[in-house]
Amino acid sequence: MTEVEEPLPRGVDPRAADEPSRWGRRLRVVLTVAVLAVVGYVGGVATTSLWPITTETDNFRAAVRVTPSPFEASTVHAPTVFGDIDLHFAGLLPAPGIEARVQVKEEITDLFTRGRVDVADLTPRDGELRAAMESGLRELAVKFVGGVLLTNVLVVGLWLLGRTPQPRRRSLKVIGTATALAVAVPSLSAVTTYRSTNFAAYEATSLLGTVRSNSGMLTDIQGQAQRATPYVQNLLALSDALQREFVPAETAAEPGARFLLVSDIHGMNYYPLVQRIVEDEAITAVIDSGDMLNFGRVQEGELAGMFSAIEELGVPYVFVRGNHDALNAQDESLLRRLEQIPNVILLEPTAGEYAEANVDGVRITGFNDWRYFAEVNEDFGAQQAAAAERFATATEGWPLPDILVSHQPYALRPLDTGGLKVNGHMHSPLLDGNRIQVGTFTGGGLVNHFQVPEATGEDEETAGELVGQPYAFDILSFGTDCSVQTLTRYTYRNLVSGRPQYDNVTVINGNRVAPPAEEGRTCGADLGVSTQPIVPSQAEEG
Repeated sequence: MTEVEEPLPRGVDPRAADEPSRWGRRLRVVLTVAVLAVVGYVGGVATTSLWPITTETDNFRAAVRVTPSPFEASTVHAPTVFGDIDLHFAGLLPAPGIEARVQVKEEITDLFTRGRVDVADLTPRDGELRAAMESGLRELAVKFVGGVLLTNVLVVGLWLLGRTPQPRRRSLKVIGTATALAVAVPSLSAVTTYRSTNFAAYEATSLLGTVRSNSGMLTDIQGQAQRATPYVQNLLALSDALQREFVPAETAAEPGARFLLVSDIHGMNYYPLVQRIVEDEAITAVIDSGDMLNFGRVQEGELAGMFSAIEELGVPYVFVRGNHDALNAQDESLLRRLEQIPNVILLEPTAGEYAEANVDGVRITGFNDWRYFAEVNEDFGAQQAAAAERFATATEGWPLPDILVSHQPYALRPLDTGGLKVNGHMHSPLLDGNRIQVGTFTGGGLVNHFQVPEATGEDEETAGELVGQPYAFDILSFGTDCSVQTLTRYTYRNLVSGRPQYDNVTVINGNRVAPPAEEGRTCGADLGVSTQPIVPSQAEEG
């Protein structure tokens, strides 16, 4: 018996009755396209990973692929056996990461049969590196698109297998839309992200981390390369060329002032290393954010020869006291001793009195840590808030500094600054917005962080400093317009035990750290160094 379809009630539009099912079909189509786009993107990435493209210059060859890791988004990653090179970018959209596994060509050995080789023979010619990368990225894009399309066709083909009738036209539309979506979104994000204007940081690890485009930490690229093996020599030249290619011109321009940021020296006389960095990196002044001593006793510094070494640096030494630099809240013996050194500038020379240092046009202010060695304080947060309030009241109406320095990070949080905040104390380098947390220059010092193999049961090859406490310092560069140019972060280890190893060098674009300085300002060596006491402005009476 045939079932008779009941008629719709009078006045009901058949199209309205079909509306829910129509929207359901549309939703299924949208979800299908979205799922296919994601699957297609994964297929494209897998295609470039399984069959990477090859691009080359005269001396180098690289296998390039799209990296599947979301943690390497907006990053060009070049791993080598002597360290990794990473170029970080900051666009509006996260772009697919790109990995280039670099190798030195076998033909390069012909150069070494001629004897001594200069770095200039190994450095890519002007435009050679960019041309090779552009050619490789075009080929990579074609392979990625092919992988997306092939994946979508296979998925839809398997779904249609055995179905009758086969909705070919609708399937083609779905495949085309999903492929376009899977290609357009990452392509748009890549095009808008991988630009020199979006350059955020250059990072090099291990041996490659000892080289930058302007100069090395302790040796220049020429000297370092001449002592290295041919393979390392080539990689150092490539690292240098990548920096010149991608670091924006304003970032690499002649600086107006350069500051060495150190902290948490903890009684170790590493000032010969400080002096070498000052000379090699053309440092204008050193900024120390505290904990120069271990137990708050000036005798520590005298016995280690630290005070005479500071005087021999030949550049201004800007200082704020840390919690290990006093025996009690009223102890200012370290400040009085440093006051006798001609090149030392105390930002809070005595409790509640503050000074501004003007170094080549860069304004620096700050305040001491009011804590002291072995202090027990249950209301630490309130103590730091009170220190910040004292400073804010005493500097009311004074121009905001370019660099605001204190030992504790917590005291800096409520305060305003025209540029950067700098602190130490945590023994770990960190960049939090415009706050630079400087790591410990000595790994925390011998008292805190040296391990004896017999006592710890460690292997003698690995004992020395505590794991997770690398040595660290920063070099902060200002342009001639008084804007932050670059922040270069160094970490290294095993200096005490005589086996120094450089872990990481990161060059961070200044516009990612602080806003541009106000127009009309100039900074440079011709402005010299001056200090003046800070006097709060008095509110006008009505």
